[in-house]
Amino acid sequence: MISRRSLLKAMAGGVVLAGAMGSYAFGFEPRFRLIETRYRIRTPRLDALNDESGRPLRIAVLADFHACEPWMPLTRIAYIVRRTNALQPDLIVLLGDFVAGLKRFRSAIVPMASWAAALAELNAPLGTFAVLGNHDWWVDAPAATGHLTSVGIPVLENTATMIERPEGGRFWLAGLGDQLAIPIGGGRFRGVDDLAGTMAQIGDQDSAVVLLAHEPDIFPEVQPRVDLTLSGHTHGGQVRLPFVGAPVVPSRYGQRYAQGHIVEDGRQLVVSAGLGCSMLPVRFGVPPEIVIIETG
Repeated sequence: MISRRSLLKAMAGGVVLAGAMGSYAFGFEPRFRLIETRYRIRTPRLDALNDESGRPLRIAVLADFHACEPWMPLTRIAYIVRRTNALQPDLIVLLGDFVAGLKRFRSAIVPMASWAAALAELNAPLGTFAVLGNHDWWVDAPAATGHLTSVGIPVLENTATMIERPEGGRFWLAGLGDQLAIPIGGGRFRGVDDLAGTMAQIGDQDSAVVLLAHEPDIFPEVQPRVDLTLSGHTHGGQVRLPFVGAPVVPSRYGQRYAQGHIVEDGRQLVVSAGLGCSMLPVRFGVPPEIVIIETG
């Protein structure tokens, strides 16, 4: 039988542990951790993008900055940019939600011009391309687009563009409009996404297609013609518990598209856990990540 003293010690230990976990989740993981997550994606069309020496195409994926003080200040964005450049990607893609999503917990926003200027330091020979996220739309989509394009980062809004690799090979990069862009009341939203119109711009059947879509919920509708879909938005749930997973994922599919490499019916999706926080400034078991995709 457990003694009263042992019970009190256990309870005190539990309080200390809970406090330590809370401090880590609110203070350390979201603000100071940054990991690199790598995926090797193969399809016949993606394999063809390897250069003559066999070097794969390398894509860096950055999602969900949610720029604000103190959780994603300019110093943190600059650090992420330096880490990304050091990985020497051929192409960098930004998957939206540049603006803050923390109304109650931020001390200040980071102006659009400031975070855009910081992202302009990203360096890849094939360029940096972006799509917008739902928070960008809810704040000011035209302004976000204008600031990105002003620093040389094209925003793909239901647009497909051909990317030529100097070492040989070419592929289509397609960007989808946001699926939750316009609130219409009752917790419902109208999207500005046009998957069919975007795919209609793909001019051949031989080149690979990489699709950028902020929310992964479009994936069941994506055609096999798309070799790889890249998404963010979910933050991996921001909290991932042992044996449980992510209790809350902002997706109508729950944990199905929470994070990682998903293959369904031969179609491939990679969902980034992103970099910042939304709703609450907390991450636990889902550290901010730079995703690196290598083909072939």
